[in-house]
Amino acid sequence: MGGVTADARSSRPEARKPLRERTESELARKRRARKIDRLLAEAHPDAHCELDYANPLELAVATILSAQCTDVRVNLTTPALFARYRSAADYAEANPEDVEAIIRPTGFYRNKTRSIIGLGKALVEHHGGELPRGMDELVKLPGIGRKTANVIRGNAFGVPGITVDTHMIRITNRLGLVSGKDPVKLEFAIQKLIEPREWTMFSHRIIFHGRRVCIARKPACGACSIAALCPSFGEGPTDPAEAAKLLRGDNIPDLLRLAGVEDAVDA
Repeated sequence: MGGVTADARSSRPEARKPLRERTESELARKRRARKIDRLLAEAHPDAHCELDYANPLELAVATILSAQCTDVRVNLTTPALFARYRSAADYAEANPEDVEAIIRPTGFYRNKTRSIIGLGKALVEHHGGELPRGMDELVKLPGIGRKTANVIRGNAFGVPGITVDTHMIRITNRLGLVSGKDPVKLEFAIQKLIEPREWTMFSHRIIFHGRRVCIARKPACGACSIAALCPSFGEGPTDPAEAAKLLRGDNIPDLLRLAGVEDAVDA
């Protein structure tokens, strides 16, 4: 990475300190949240659910497996699982030891096996073997809470929802859009800020941003396209060249361009 121009240094940090210190009205917060969403849409136009699935049941199972596990690991595990168990009835009748052997790499495999088999049984007994679309029905199923239900509804059924995972909690708190870690409270608080039609995509964009830019231990503040709207600017390196080294993914040149530092960093 090369050096940083004087213009780049002078144009970025100064606007952030007032944002951190001032009191923000609800209307101003809503406007800022929606601007953040628009900028994230530019930065991550390909944002999507990164779990591999072909139908609602597969998405439900994959999401259960994703607890305390990376999507990459889940996607390495599910092909064998989905090839063997193709319906709710297949899961309902599965031998727990067989399921455990397949999903062991995802961790907590005994609990996950109980949830998956329990899910299959509940679907067969109460829903004709099909996943219901309603939130109330989904959260009554084994292994499915509001987060998983919103993933299913948003991606398999096209019903907008806010997915509150660790990325959503961390980043919306860093951005000062919400305060706290209670997933249900945050879900409803974020709903008030973002247009309903954008809820699912906002969730994907936040997750993409958290995995590629606003990384947990050291966010790439100096190479972030929403830095001017973030009261936590400075938690990570503010120097563009240093921050650029932290970026992940296959669209780093675009991220640098949108952050306005492409000329300051020799990629």
